[in-house]
Amino acid sequence: MRFRSDLVQLGVFAAVVLTMPVWLLPLGAAYPDLMQKFAIYGIFAIGFNILFGMTGYLSFGHAAFLGVGSYAAVWSFKLLTMEALPAILFAILCAGAFAAAIGYVSLRRSGIYFSILTLAFAQMSYNLAYSVFTPITNGETGLQLALSDSRVLDRARGIEVTGIPSPELFGISMSGIAGFYLCALVLIACFFFAMRLSHSPFGLALRAIKSNQNRMQYTGFSTRPYALTAFIISGMYAGLAGGLLAVTDPLAGAERMQWTASGEVVLMTILGGVGTLVGPFIGAVVIKYFENIFSAFHRAKLDSIFAFLPDGARDFVVSLTAPFVGEGWHLTLGVIFMLIVIFLPGGLMEGARRIRARFGRDGNGRKSGAGRLAAAE
Repeated sequence: MRFRSDLVQLGVFAAVVLTMPVWLLPLGAAYPDLMQKFAIYGIFAIGFNILFGMTGYLSFGHAAFLGVGSYAAVWSFKLLTMEALPAILFAILCAGAFAAAIGYVSLRRSGIYFSILTLAFAQMSYNLAYSVFTPITNGETGLQLALSDSRVLDRARGIEVTGIPSPELFGISMSGIAGFYLCALVLIACFFFAMRLSHSPFGLALRAIKSNQNRMQYTGFSTRPYALTAFIISGMYAGLAGGLLAVTDPLAGAERMQWTASGEVVLMTILGGVGTLVGPFIGAVVIKYFENIFSAFHRAKLDSIFAFLPDGARDFVVSLTAPFVGEGWHLTLGVIFMLIVIFLPGGLMEGARRIRARFGRDGNGRKSGAGRLAAAE
């Protein structure tokens, strides 16, 4: 019964993701580059939720694994081949190894001390990438493809290019809509894995750690291997997201490892709903939509939107809304985040559950079966 329910949920999620070019069109967001970001940062947030939502460990340094994945993928393109699969696998492995090293140290502490440790490691990684490991990262310029790259596997197969090539998957260029569908399929696979993990005995152990880790330890249950495994899996998700960023746009820079990127994935998860499966993806879509669409609303565009108003009223409305769009889109996002934290502590998914529970009442004002199920969730 559980497996059938999971398949239904997976089918609905896959349908929503694969039809993004259709339902995002009225929202002005149906172009490949932005849809790729929706999918990639959805993977990033779902992976972060495995650590934060299931286990209760709040990491402020997950952007380090995103950056490592990006660097690893670009080096795969430079040294080996322009095929996307080896780059993605290399990104996952490098991020997983890096997560194992950081997690081994950071998980010796819990609570705010764990969070500060991960933030410190991430900032150290950012500074190393920016100014110390410049032969590997190319410093502030960022790592990019060049004509002089060896690409030994491509040259061994007799593949020669006159210009700078683009990543491919079985001969299909990963730019544009093809790149989006690659990211979408990987997102669906990552969602399915997270769903099965959540409902597995391992997932139940993670939830028990979040509920009361001390009580589990008092019973003789060793929680640290479980927490470390969750940390590594979460880091591998971030590395996968970083690898996909490089596949769709083959460059890597230290800015992907900044603390702001780590804070962004925390916002995505809380905004959508901590501990839920779909919530982190929804949070990623909302934040990336605001960042890329709302930030493009300048004063001239507002004038055209409110052109139907009389001149005086139009100027007043434009002056009132201008601080919340364009460069001030963070202000709008902050207000929305504040309202959600105050009125919907469980994120947007809690709002969806409340709506289902409200409309699940029968004619006598009692909750129907669907309403009771929604309330129980």
